[in-house]
Order: sequence, then C-alpha cells, then structure tokens
Amino acid sequence: MIVPLRNKPNGFPPWARVRHQRDFDRAWREGRRARGSQLVVVAVENQLGITRLGLSVGKKIWRGAVQRNRVKRVMREGFRLSYDQLPTGVDLVLIAAKPKLVPQLASLQEELVHLSHKAYRRYRESLTTSTADTKGQGATP
Repeated sequence: MIVPLRNKPNGFPPWARVRHQRDFDRAWREGRRARGSQLVVVAVENQLGITRLGLSVGKKIWRGAVQRNRVKRVMREGFRLSYDQLPTGVDLVLIAAKPKLVPQLASLQEELVHLSHKAYRRYRESLTTSTADTKGQGATP
C-alpha cells in the first residue's frame, strides 16, 4: 500500500518522519548502510508499510543552525520528490557523507533512490544469512 506523501501541497506529514530515539537506535543497531558521494543511507524495515525519513545532521560539522537547516530541507525535499521510487515499509536515516557538504537537489534525489535500494537489499540479505546461521547451529553432531 503506497500512501500519498502530500497531505498538503509540498507538505511533509508527521507519519513520514522517524521521530523517536528508539527508532533511530534500532536503525543504528540493525540497519545496513550504503555510502555515496553526498549521502550515507541507513535502511531498516519498520513493519508499518510506509517509508519514513530520519535525518542525522551533526552540530560538529555544521556549526550554524542556518546551514544545518538548509541541508535538512534539501534532504527532506529529495525524499518527498522521490518517495514513489523508494522501497516500501522502510525507515531511511540520511547522513551527509562529507563535512561541509552543500547538497544539490537533483543529484541528491538520484543518489537517494539508488542508495536506499542498495541499503535495503543489504538489510534483506543480512536477515537471510542470520536465519540460515541460526538454523544450522543446533544440528551439529
């Protein structure tokens, strides 16, 4: 089920955000990463059937709030515009790949779609290998 992202023109509704610390902690612990030239994407399933966005923009890298907020705005807009192309039922946490990055929307969108699928594929592969490892442990003679 794909839920339309726009509840208002150019809106970014609360259900499309990763807002709780426990969800971020789960992404850091269980999620898989994919790195590009502008972004690092962490992907983990959320069992909600919708794709949500979390942002990690550090104060150590962007000292001023204006720069941090600009980076977050561009990341949110890239997510909003490419929502239909992203994997469904996944929490995506975006991190800037380089310090002092000035993201460009068009290239960020392309990279986001590519890296989100790559990170999600790695997550799914990790689930199958961990299940295969646990099945084989009990049958050793």
